[in-house]
This record gives sequence, structure tokens and C-alpha cells, in this order.
Amino acid sequence: MDQTESYPVKLYIYDMSRGMARQLSPLMLGRQLDGIWHTAIVVHGKEFFFVGEGINNCPPGSTPLGQPDSVVDLGSTEVSAELFMVYLMSLADSTYGRDKYNLFEHNCNTFSNEVAQFLTGKKIPSYITDLPSEVLSTPFGQALRPLLDSMVINPGGSNITGQR
Repeated sequence: MDQTESYPVKLYIYDMSRGMARQLSPLMLGRQLDGIWHTAIVVHGKEFFFVGEGINNCPPGSTPLGQPDSVVDLGSTEVSAELFMVYLMSLADSTYGRDKYNLFEHNCNTFSNEVAQFLTGKKIPSYITDLPSEVLSTPFGQALRPLLDSMVINPGGSNITGQR
């Protein structure tokens, strides 16, 4: 009987506001937000995330964001590094190309959620994936949407396709 290797899968969670969302959201939105979340999947010794340039990777915790604010253990996967890269390249060619990023509807958290399900069958926490609809459900969020729609988050790393 063949032994299948298993690889740990982690979700790195960063607060892009560095704590400011917690302080200012009650005044601006009329409700408490604990953070403005950027997420990445860590597997096979690398951190993978989606930004305006497409799918990027770097050594875990080495983006300009520094160390993650929290880490969620998503379990493990039997997907090899080679197969995972084939999967990511197919995503980069279709769903997560450099022109597909949208801050509210198709962002790093959308990517992390899809990749987590591919690797482990688990979704990322809903407080992260529900954040855009929470913000947009407020009058202030609706007023800011045109400005925020033009924003692209890019915490660094190397694009997996080798393009910039």
C-alpha cells in the first residue's frame, strides 16, 4: 500500500488597516469592523496570494505587511507542489489573471477561499469573506464605492507567471 504525503495548509490573515478599522468603523460605517483583511494561503513552504498583478508568492510572512495578525490552520492536503503549481497556473490564465482583480468582488480573500477549498475542502472564515458586503451595506460604503473600486492591493511578492 502506497503512503500518500500530507502537507500542512495555513491561512495567513493580515489587517491592512493596522487596527484603524476597529477604531474608525463605528464612526464611519455605524458598525464595528475588526479589520480590513488581506489573506494568503501558505502551503509547500510558500505564501500564495492574489493582487492586481495576478497570483503572487513569497516566503511565508515576508511581504511588506510583515508577520500575519493571525494564522488559521486549515488542515492538510495531499496535493503535491507540482500539481498545485499546475492548478495555480490554470487559475492565473483564467480566473485570477492580472486584469481580474476587484477590491469588493474578486480579491485576495476570494482567491484564498477558492484555493483553501481546492486543497482542504474547507472555506476561510466568513467574517473575512462577508466583509465587502458589510461595508457596501452602509451609506458610507456606497458613497466610497467608486473610489474603492479603483483601488488595487499589492503587498509584494513575485508573480507566479513571471510577469509584472
